[in-house]
Amino acid sequence: MLSQLPQEVLNDFHEDSNFRVSLDDCEPGQGRKVLMPDLSPQGTSRCVVLKPRLEQCSDAFACYIVAHEFAHAYLRNGGWGEFTCREAAADALAETWGWPKQPYEWLDW
Repeated sequence: MLSQLPQEVLNDFHEDSNFRVSLDDCEPGQGRKVLMPDLSPQGTSRCVVLKPRLEQCSDAFACYIVAHEFAHAYLRNGGWGEFTCREAAADALAETWGWPKQPYEWLDW
């Protein structure tokens, strides 16, 4: 999936020492642990946190979620073009990368 992202996006992630992809380590009733990088001097971190339950979803839904979250990271949780809503912006950008929004799959998130 990563290989399908535009080179400028891959370069942006690669060049940012604060960019990470982490797996959510959640134990029901015990809480969750996520390893994240220290904040940058600007006080920011770019960490995409994925839930293990994505492997229970359809491939189309899981790829959409991952692309959507990578879009948030690339946009630094901001807007994109005419999209001022950050959720709409992430959806729109993910769609340009080839992963359109999918119907939500209700799992016990």
